[in-house]
Amino acid sequence: MSKQPNPSDWSFNLEHAYDAVVRVHSAVPVDAYTADNLGVDRIGSGVVIRADGLVLTMGYLITEAQSIWLTTRGGKVVPGHPLAYDSVSGFGLVMPLGDLDVSLLPLGSADQLAQSDRVILIGHGGPANALVTMVSAKREFAGYWEYLLDQAIITAPAHPQWGGAALVDVHGQLVGIGSLLVQEQRNGASTDCNVVVPIDLLKPILHDLLSTGRRHGPVRPWLGVYVSDDTGQLVIAQVAAQSPAEQASLQRGDMILAVGAKRVNRLPDFYRALWQTGEAGCDVVCTIARDGNLMTMRLRSADRAALLRKPLMH
Repeated sequence: MSKQPNPSDWSFNLEHAYDAVVRVHSAVPVDAYTADNLGVDRIGSGVVIRADGLVLTMGYLITEAQSIWLTTRGGKVVPGHPLAYDSVSGFGLVMPLGDLDVSLLPLGSADQLAQSDRVILIGHGGPANALVTMVSAKREFAGYWEYLLDQAIITAPAHPQWGGAALVDVHGQLVGIGSLLVQEQRNGASTDCNVVVPIDLLKPILHDLLSTGRRHGPVRPWLGVYVSDDTGQLVIAQVAAQSPAEQASLQRGDMILAVGAKRVNRLPDFYRALWQTGEAGCDVVCTIARDGNLMTMRLRSADRAALLRKPLMH
C-alpha cells in the first residue's frame, strides 16, 4: 500500500496505534437473515478502545455471527462475543473472551476535523495496512438500506481494507471507524473514497449498548426497501425478504413519491419523513408510482432487529 505513515511525521507512537487494531473474523450461519447480502464468512478490522479489551468495529461484520475470532498484530487469536449492533450508527461491539494483551486507542472527536486534515486509516496488520489519507469532506451520507449519517467523514485516497479500520487523528486518537468504499465525482473524474463513521456517535450510546445490547429510546420504523435516488427520484431497487415492504407487495421499480403528506425525492428526506412517523410497528402511508399509476399504500413498519439471530450467551 502506498503512502504508509512515516513515524517521524507523527507526534504519537504509531506502534501502539497499530497494535490496537485487531482482525475480526466472523462466521455466520447460512440460514441467517443477512447471509445472502453480507455473506457467511466476514473479515475486517476492529479497534480496542478499553483496558478490558472491548473492540469497536462495524456492525455488518458481526451481525448474526455464530462465532467471532479476534487476531492481534502479533498473531494471538482470541474468541470474541458480539455484544451489540447499533443499526442507527452502524457500530458493533465485541468483547474478547480472553486477554488480547494489546494497546488501546483513546477516543477523540471528529468535531475537530476539518477538510484537508491529514489522518491515518489503519487496518489490521501494522504499517503495511496503514494509509495516510485526508479528510475530503464532512457531510450527510445516506445508504440505500435505510441508513443515514448527518455528518459522515469522507476520506481520500481510499483504503482498500476499510471495514472496521481505525481513523486516527494527528494526536493519535480514534476519531472514526471505516465503513464503506464509495466513488465520488471530482473535476469530471471518479475518485474512490472511504465513508467513516464519526466516533462521536458512539459516546452517547456506549453505556446502553454495553448494558442492554441496543440504544435506549424508541426504535425507528423499518420498511425493508433498498432505494436509489441517483436519477432525482426514489426508485426501489430491491425489497427485503420478510419485510413490511414485501408484505405490502411493493416491487422493484416502484417510485416512492411521498410519506404521508410529505413529498420526498431524496434518500435523506425519505428516511427523515419515515422516522418521524412514529416507532417501529407504526403504520406508514406511502404514495407510490407504478407503471404510470399512483397508489396509496399503508405499510405496518417493523423493528429490523427482530429478524436477526441473537448472539449465543456465554
